[in-house]
Amino acid sequence: MIRLIIADDHPVVRAGLVALLTLEPDIVVVAEASDADEAVAATERENPDVVLMDLQFGAASHGSGADATRRIRALDAAPYVLVLTNYDSDADILGAVEAGASGYLLKDAPPHELTAAVRAAAAGESALAPVIAARLLDRMRAPQASLSAREIEVLELVAAGSSNTEVARVLFVSETTVKSHLAHIFTKLGVSSRTAAVSAARQRGILR
Repeated sequence: MIRLIIADDHPVVRAGLVALLTLEPDIVVVAEASDADEAVAATERENPDVVLMDLQFGAASHGSGADATRRIRALDAAPYVLVLTNYDSDADILGAVEAGASGYLLKDAPPHELTAAVRAAAAGESALAPVIAARLLDRMRAPQASLSAREIEVLELVAAGSSNTEVARVLFVSETTVKSHLAHIFTKLGVSSRTAAVSAARQRGILR
């Protein structure tokens, strides 16, 4: 029997997932969570096999799904984490994978794909939605146009309106390092300004 926790901040979504997954004879939902802290606490309490994790929780939540994934995967006898989200930007995908997620699905996935992914995750296998797998393959095939996780972090902060000084403070690096990252970003994206870099990254699906 696969013990599953569902972490999503929308009660209707959680109810739908519970209704769907409890129909499966080999899956039991042992807990629900509405934010990152609840997801971690439920994992420590219930010892699940898989945590089905949303990436974005409400404003009151302390941390994102990627943060919760990182904390859960650091636990002793850590369960596998399967991301189920609406977001398919490079920043979201890389953040989740680097945090330790073993699968990544979008919420428009058909039910049979979701149940198959839960079983795959429980077996320690990777479970990627086709569009996510294609995105990762594209990054591998065209690495010169791909931004590193840190470069994406820098660009996300720039997109939010942060100055170089503010970016440096948030990431605990020097302004010189931030300028170096921006120079690499401009080269990879073929642009010459911060605004153009943000625009190009959004067009390519690197940022939301």
